[in-house]
Amino acid sequence: MTGGVLFFMVSCKQQPKEEQKQQGEVNVAPDYALEPVNIQNVKLKDEFWLPIIQRVQEKTIEYALAKCEEEGRFDNFLIAGGEMEGKTRGAMPFDDTDVYKIIEGASNSLISAPNAKLETLVDSLVSIIKVGQEADGYLTTWRTIDPANPPANWVHVEKGERWESLEASHELYNAGHLYEAAVVHYKATGKRNFLDIAIKNADLMVATFGDGEGKIAVVPGHQIIETGLIKLYQVTGKEEYLDLSKYFLDNRGNPENHELFGPYSQDHLPVIAQDEVVGHAVRAVYMYAAMTDIAAIQKDTSYLDAVNALWENMVNKKMYITGGIGAKHDGEAFGENYELPNLTAYNETCASIGDVYWNHRLHNLTGDVKYFDVIERTLYNGLISGLSLDGQQFFYPNALESDGVYKFNQGACTRKDWFDCSCCPTNVIRFIPAMPGLIYSKQDDTLFVNLYSSNTAEVQLKNHTVEVGQETSYPWNGKVKFTVNPNEAGEFTIKLRIPGWARNEVLPGDLYQYASTNEIGNKIFINEEQQEGIVDNDYFTVTRTWEPGDEVELEFPMSVRKVIANPKVEEDKEKMSLEYGPIVYAVEEIDNKGKFDDIQLTESDEFKVQMQPELLGGVKTISNEKLTAIPYYVWSNRGIGKMKVWLPAEEN
Repeated sequence: MTGGVLFFMVSCKQQPKEEQKQQGEVNVAPDYALEPVNIQNVKLKDEFWLPIIQRVQEKTIEYALAKCEEEGRFDNFLIAGGEMEGKTRGAMPFDDTDVYKIIEGASNSLISAPNAKLETLVDSLVSIIKVGQEADGYLTTWRTIDPANPPANWVHVEKGERWESLEASHELYNAGHLYEAAVVHYKATGKRNFLDIAIKNADLMVATFGDGEGKIAVVPGHQIIETGLIKLYQVTGKEEYLDLSKYFLDNRGNPENHELFGPYSQDHLPVIAQDEVVGHAVRAVYMYAAMTDIAAIQKDTSYLDAVNALWENMVNKKMYITGGIGAKHDGEAFGENYELPNLTAYNETCASIGDVYWNHRLHNLTGDVKYFDVIERTLYNGLISGLSLDGQQFFYPNALESDGVYKFNQGACTRKDWFDCSCCPTNVIRFIPAMPGLIYSKQDDTLFVNLYSSNTAEVQLKNHTVEVGQETSYPWNGKVKFTVNPNEAGEFTIKLRIPGWARNEVLPGDLYQYASTNEIGNKIFINEEQQEGIVDNDYFTVTRTWEPGDEVELEFPMSVRKVIANPKVEEDKEKMSLEYGPIVYAVEEIDNKGKFDDIQLTESDEFKVQMQPELLGGVKTISNEKLTAIPYYVWSNRGIGKMKVWLPAEEN
């Protein structure tokens, strides 16, 4: 980074850490049945996930900061605060959030691995943000700089003062990402410098919106302030934040409150009456996550019934084999039931991230494995596909087919190095460093093992402190070895998730199914003795007196599986896709030169699976005389070319 902003960042005076810590903050219990094990207590050493996380930490964060500098993200805060002169820079009214999301990702990195240099950089970014905040707490830089002139590329906002055109202005969306990032930063550092900015803004929101005299009755155009307010509530104990979040949710689809924005914004029906996922997919899953929070915190059965109905509709009728959601470029939206095109699939990276956030909440609420079946499929396929192997190129949409001509990715046939609307790259940055927080959950004296990757973790159960270690080559191998070390011998329960693919279930529901059943059973051994009859709700469930050094071994047999779609999915009729373990495969033209267009599967096809350490960062390929397939998530790292996930099949 160069110029005035860099000088500001390195020269601004930081408050001593001890002066920034203040007493008075409280932790309101999240009211979920299960509690995730904090990433601070999970040390990853995994050959699959650790390189991806390090890529984000070491390359993508720095790259995104340089892009934000280049495109004026930091300048806007300084211009808004009078530290610089100039007009609004950038293309979108939500450009501020790119800075917030980078701070959130960096803060997640600080939680798992303290880094004084990174913490100082983050403090500098916070200082820049503070400059742009108005005296009453308002913080959307383009409105402060010149409210009559929205960013050049954003034609949806009418000229006017703050809070006008809330269906498109993103003022409340900006606030939501601010709150989410500030809470993570506070938990990472113990500092209030960013949290106080968020609280000041949230207090303005409480004073501004609602049904009271002088307040504005409306809901946000783009959801996320709802979950942000709830996170602030959980940190501060301020009920007003929870109340405002529920106000925004309760009044969606209420024409007596405001002129409705329509299905695109999930503002066509009251949220408790919605039972089909519609409209902009990212907005939708952020809203459903907030609804799940309310269901958990307030034991609201009407909210719970609604999120259950919405989830069932999405997973049974509107989810791609990769876990991606959002069929249509038009409106970045869900399609009709069973409308799942491949070449023109949207599957925004942000939508996959939001869907993981939502499903994680649902699992915390219920402990049901089906939510982690969705999370795992999304993580290994439709989410990490959004980031290139060099950490500096990105998919905004994630298509399931490419002809090498159709420019599906915001004007490109392959990943791009940035976007005018750069929400996806910075969302990857905020999400990926927090991935280890998905691996384990706990409830009283029960440890849930949700995902498999090599790590060591320290878990505080109700009556026991336990150190667990995982050794595995998952997802390339279905063998996992656990070492269990309680601080002293004692009885507690460990529940180890049996993945959906290992239970002959592609996804919950009937949208996809395997062409044949894998009859080889899953196995569990404790101290080398095989255990029988301990499956409970698709977990291996072991309650025993655990001794330090006890070992648990799992075997989930992996083989190449052929998948067929529900016949109501017109695009996938007479086609099959290939999987190995949790990984969805794709064929690329570069590996199948001269025969790509002729590839056809049969039910009797057999394949060779081979680890190729030098290919695409180290992957297993699937091949026979007809084809070579690679994991979907690494496609398009070798230039532009054709690709298919769904292949013509002679028999279906």
